[in-house]
Amino acid sequence: MAAETVKSTVEQFTTAGNVAFKDAIEKSLAQLNEFNAHSKKNLEAMVASVTASTKGVEALSAQAMAYSKKAMEDQVAAAKSLSGVKSFQEAVELQSAYAKSALDAYIAEVSKMSDIVTASMKDSVKPLNERVTAAVERLQAAR
Repeated sequence: MAAETVKSTVEQFTTAGNVAFKDAIEKSLAQLNEFNAHSKKNLEAMVASVTASTKGVEALSAQAMAYSKKAMEDQVAAAKSLSGVKSFQEAVELQSAYAKSALDAYIAEVSKMSDIVTASMKDSVKPLNERVTAAVERLQAAR
């Protein structure tokens, strides 16, 4: 009878140990799957951020090239105009008009480029902010 009691107790401990081990493994696998999903989303956010940054750099580069081309064309046109002047006063007036238009174009271009940089930064940071928000929400939910 004592042997049966010991055997029964050992079987209960073994069964309880097996159940606890199985539960622990299942929880560990679930947490690992959750961690992998979280890591995948973080990587996707990084890729989206880099993609947005790259698009911003491309847009800024295209804008700078367009401005440079237009500025060069305007300089050539101004030089041609100056070559045909008949008086010093006319040259001063042409040069003043060109300087004003060049400055106005430059200020407008700086504004456009600033807008591109601002939009690019906003688009680049957005996916990362979303992941940080998700992590904070997850931590708060775990409390």
